Amino acid sequence: MVAAATLAARPADPGTAALWDLAATVVDPEIPVLTIEDLGVLRSVRMNDAGAITVTITPTYSGCPAMDAIRDDVISALAAAGHRDVGIELVLAPAWTTDWMTDAGKAKLDEYGIAPPTGKAAAGRVSVGLSVKCPQCSSLNTRELTRFGSTSCKALYVCQDCREPFDYFKVH
Repeated sequence: MVAAATLAARPADPGTAALWDLAATVVDPEIPVLTIEDLGVLRSVRMNDAGAITVTITPTYSGCPAMDAIRDDVISALAAAGHRDVGIELVLAPAWTTDWMTDAGKAKLDEYGIAPPTGKAAAGRVSVGLSVKCPQCSSLNTRELTRFGSTSCKALYVCQDCREPFDYFKVH
């Protein structure tokens, strides 16, 4: 289980919170209904005494191809608000987990037609049968077609009742 101390939170300081809010508008290029805040990818925003801004992000997995686009989009969002000295810090530890996703983000996935992750990430490898609710008809009569779907963080499932295929955002 992920320690509560690893969860990111919007800063309390109004100036830093405003910077966080700008960075938080950036959407995931692979799932454009989710922001990087929804995903829990946005970890922190800091400004030093000279006005330089550092935004810390954690990829959903170490080889995530979306991170370059996310980095560029965060820099652009802050630059559009007049901030020119922006650096992006990519942090791999602690590793991102679906536990960091917001409830709002999970609801957005469901509305978009992607089954959101269920449960909590395990501390080690656990193999258990999983019922995934179909985002089309809400049936639990589903089965996994392939462990890797349209992206590495999703699996492809099919509903046995409505016969619709759908992505499932895997717990990790």
